[in-house]
Amino acid sequence: MELALVIAVVLIALAFDYTNGFHDAANAIASSVSTRALTPRTALALAAVMNLAGALISEGVAETIGSGIITPETDAHGMTVVLSGLVGAISWNLLTWWLGLPSSSSHALIGGLIGAGLAASATVHWATIGKKVVLPMVLSPLIGFLLAYVVMLSLLWIFRKANPNRAYRGFRAGQSVSAAAMAFGHGLQDAQKTMGVIVLALVTAGLHTGTDVPLWVKLAAATAIALGTYSGGWRIMRTLGRRVIKLDPARGIAADSTASAVLYVMAIGFHAPVSTTHTVSAAIMGVGSTQRLSAVRWGVAGNIVTAWVLTIPAAAAVAAVVYYAARLFLP
Repeated sequence: MELALVIAVVLIALAFDYTNGFHDAANAIASSVSTRALTPRTALALAAVMNLAGALISEGVAETIGSGIITPETDAHGMTVVLSGLVGAISWNLLTWWLGLPSSSSHALIGGLIGAGLAASATVHWATIGKKVVLPMVLSPLIGFLLAYVVMLSLLWIFRKANPNRAYRGFRAGQSVSAAAMAFGHGLQDAQKTMGVIVLALVTAGLHTGTDVPLWVKLAAATAIALGTYSGGWRIMRTLGRRVIKLDPARGIAADSTASAVLYVMAIGFHAPVSTTHTVSAAIMGVGSTQRLSAVRWGVAGNIVTAWVLTIPAAAAVAAVVYYAARLFLP
């Protein structure tokens, strides 16, 4: 029974990783596709490759997810906690994807684990959650917004005397690099979260000790998120690339480069599982604000923020319900 639960958790974790990929594909490709710097399929292929590469670098975020959110009991009920957390996260991912809202897969996963952990009376590490989830959740969008605003103003000043057509072509070509950097940051952050959940499941089942990530787990998670990314998330891409502001190549580069820098620092420097969606959405709003505040469609932005606020409690509630239902079938 327990081995079957382990296999189920690993498969569902990889399914979550896949949904994370297609849900968050827009993070990397929205700006380059909306400005027609890259064709959709070329952008997705580039994003998938860079997701795969980013997923194989560093283990800090995986350690935070694997040991810093909850500590379930080391039995079948503990495995059910992890399984329920994943189902809660996947459910919220699919709902927000269907609605075209760029919510956070990361916070859906964290919310799912918290909800299932509370339902099972497992140990929830509130101090770590406050330090490495809540604080970065607030700071990363603020930093992304302000830094993108400053970077965009700097670009406007530096190229103020440049030939507009030549500058446009140059920035458009540069979007391939900035999109690749953004996709690398997405893999660096989000694939590690799935690795952390799988390690948590293996430790709970007594099949692994410590927080290091086995190579097979790295390869499986990296492949799953890359395949998910290549499958595309068109609904969310339209929201980020067209409905928040009308992006041009210069603003696309400023948003992508700023967001990717924040992701790298948070993952490698602080081992904090921040949301790629929150960060890039805030950066897009930041570059849009350099035109004028009315250039950002704040009604759409408000819907995005509402989804951000609801993500953790909604995923937690679903996970708790799934846990209680699953207990009916356990001895």
